[in-house]
Amino acid sequence: MAAPLSDGDRRKQISVRGIAGLGDVAEVRKSFNRHLHFTLVKDRNVATPRDYYFALAHTVRDHLVGRWIRTQQHYYERDPKRIYYLSLEFYMGRTLQNTMVNLGLQNACDEAIYQLGLDLEELEEIEEDAGLGNGGLGRLAACFLDSMATLGLAAYGYGIRYEFGIFNQKIVDGWQVEEADDWLRYGNPWEKARPEYMLPVHFYGRVDHTPEGVKWIDTQVVLAMPYDTPVPGYKNNTVNTMRLWSAKAPNDFNLQEFNMGDYIEAVLDRNLAENISRVLYPNDNFFEGKELRLKQEYFVVAATLQDIIRRFKSSKFGCRDPVRTCFETFPDKVAIQLNDTHPALSIPELMRILVDVEKVDWDKAWEITKRTCAYTNHTVLPEALERWPVSMFEKLLPRHLEIIYALNQMHLDRVAALYPGDIDRLRRMSVIEEGDCKRINMAHLCVIGSHAVNGVARIHSDIVKNSVFKDFYELEPEKFQNKTNGITPRRWLLLCNPGLADIIAEKIGEGFITDLSQLKKLLDFVNNEAFIRDVAKVKQENKLKFAACLEEQYKVKINPSSMFDVQVKRIHEYKRQLLNCLHAITLYNRIRSNPSKSCVPRTIMIGGKAAPGYHMAKMIIKLITSIGEVINNDPYVGDKLKVIFLENYRVSLAEKVIPAADLSQQISTAGTEASGTGNMKFMVNGALTIGTMDGANVEMAEEAGEENLFIFGMRVEDVEALDRKGYNAREYYERLPELRQAIDQISSGFFSPRDPGCFKDVVNMLMYHDRFKVFADYEAYIKCQGQVDQLFMDPREWTKKVIRNIACSGKFSSDRTITEYAREIWGVEPSATKIPPPNLPRE
Repeated sequence: MAAPLSDGDRRKQISVRGIAGLGDVAEVRKSFNRHLHFTLVKDRNVATPRDYYFALAHTVRDHLVGRWIRTQQHYYERDPKRIYYLSLEFYMGRTLQNTMVNLGLQNACDEAIYQLGLDLEELEEIEEDAGLGNGGLGRLAACFLDSMATLGLAAYGYGIRYEFGIFNQKIVDGWQVEEADDWLRYGNPWEKARPEYMLPVHFYGRVDHTPEGVKWIDTQVVLAMPYDTPVPGYKNNTVNTMRLWSAKAPNDFNLQEFNMGDYIEAVLDRNLAENISRVLYPNDNFFEGKELRLKQEYFVVAATLQDIIRRFKSSKFGCRDPVRTCFETFPDKVAIQLNDTHPALSIPELMRILVDVEKVDWDKAWEITKRTCAYTNHTVLPEALERWPVSMFEKLLPRHLEIIYALNQMHLDRVAALYPGDIDRLRRMSVIEEGDCKRINMAHLCVIGSHAVNGVARIHSDIVKNSVFKDFYELEPEKFQNKTNGITPRRWLLLCNPGLADIIAEKIGEGFITDLSQLKKLLDFVNNEAFIRDVAKVKQENKLKFAACLEEQYKVKINPSSMFDVQVKRIHEYKRQLLNCLHAITLYNRIRSNPSKSCVPRTIMIGGKAAPGYHMAKMIIKLITSIGEVINNDPYVGDKLKVIFLENYRVSLAEKVIPAADLSQQISTAGTEASGTGNMKFMVNGALTIGTMDGANVEMAEEAGEENLFIFGMRVEDVEALDRKGYNAREYYERLPELRQAIDQISSGFFSPRDPGCFKDVVNMLMYHDRFKVFADYEAYIKCQGQVDQLFMDPREWTKKVIRNIACSGKFSSDRTITEYAREIWGVEPSATKIPPPNLPRE
């Protein structure tokens, strides 16, 4: 951790974080002391750092509560259309600093804590990350909540309150070891349990078709207990809600079956129901068809839809308003956004409620459902698409299976009428996939049940239209849209890089914080010597601070003037951490063969978690750590090259490493990364990108100019051509001596002398089964890395490119993304109106 700031530095730091008034500081101190007093138990007079953290968290929370209540009153009275963002993942990270930033409290808190003889940064470090997500999809959901609140939308995030989030990663002897993430162990000061809104969720049972309608009976019930977390917008007094459901067994759970007197056994069995919200499935871009996962997906959907309908019915006028007993207006008041296929059961569940419970006519119910739901596709990898066995549905959700069959029949009748005799098209477009094991294709269900389907970057949306859902696009082209992802500038610039935010604000004012496109004004300063110096200085300060963290954790001496070359993301073959490894080995071999030749020193950092069951990803981590072990201990290399594996990569670590990076590696095989959002975080924080034309890299190159990124390798059409021709890795191995040398070293045990055959699976995959064509891009990648070195040797020109990148990163704000969703999918308009703060009378 960095040393505390001197008084002079503290005073200088007060800029975008807002000037703290003396009254604010005194109030924060008073509130902090009061909370600390009530935090300490009677027999313990000595406060621990954790006591201080909780006292500060409660102090900050006090500023949220009045705004939270007022926001909800505001929505109740004005009755706007409400947006419901359904996601099985919300990767929130820490909340304290983000809340202080968004409420404009950071300087008052910093000053008050300093006056009390404490260090704010040390207290912030005590907070556990809320790691309720795997990677991009869950972190995107978190950025979207921030933007929806900042844009004044009446929006709600709905998900699961996992007791255990994404596992903590330990590296033991170079291997990943998983540890449970007991993030709630000390309590969570940011959530509020709402038992008064607890709801029943049904599973199993059977369907009874009666003259009065269809009944789903003899079900098992699990209760969904909501926990609410406030989501503040940036300085607009809007505080929205993220509601996460926790599973609870009803009090009579299993007691009926155990009336033989085994009461203890029956009570212990409550765990079976409560397991539903126990743990986050740790797979990113991979479908695992477990019944518990399907239960999680239905659990969040069933509880959420009951909540949505309750809120729809109890508008300001209560149930007396006749419009609320009629569901005609439902799509005018409710928008449901499905974050990938995980909440796809919203479609049959809404149909079930409308038809079976509310007695709406089937065709009318289908029209309402389609107008309400919209679907975001996040991946084109076939192994990531959810395809549930019909047999599992039949047992767990028998009524939903009937509804899906009926919807599919309607859909296929329509396709058959439009394309008579085209049996193959019917097979391709069916929601039910025939075969040994009949399966339900959840993506197809989402497409037919939504009025809008979007990809998350332009190139991705094109692939969605032209290949993944080609038939559906031909049927209903008007449904398909693009919404390029974005990141919140509050967390990913203001919070994590205050030095950079300050020098930007000095030049162009603070408007960029809520309108990131204003960064374009920095183009006027690309040749401004003072600004070039300031940008380089901030980067160097961030590097020094991060280098100190690394040295403390890894006991490796870091050269802070080396290039910080960073690839942080989930470990996956398609993201090609192996290409990065081959570059590290190539650099190492060049240094070894000519130790006296001058070279650009590099610190290569790779971080990310591997899904626990993903063998190749775990081998990749072992390879990275093994390469580091050899290179970092070779006296010939010294501080010219270091390879560090960043353990337990998570949101709070990203906030430290991203501002310190010089080079951002975004090197997936073209056509495989849907969008990426890490790429955007690096860009806005002043790292240059080396990458393929994949995902949002394409649009980043378009915004900044391709000459301001380091673009290399195959384009999508080249990959397709290579597929048609047949990819033969051995050709590259034979033709490229440096590649052959690297592979031979991995193969021979050079990096694993104690276990020479350790990496045989990795080499075998690269040589004979590599779907992601690492060797095909090796030559172009190495050459491009040479260009990176050349530019890095000219710090002034490097920094000018950095400034151009920052200036052109405005498109990649989640505020822009959410504004597009609002206008083009949800049919609502963002609002810049500030709600009056709690201390002022309401209008």
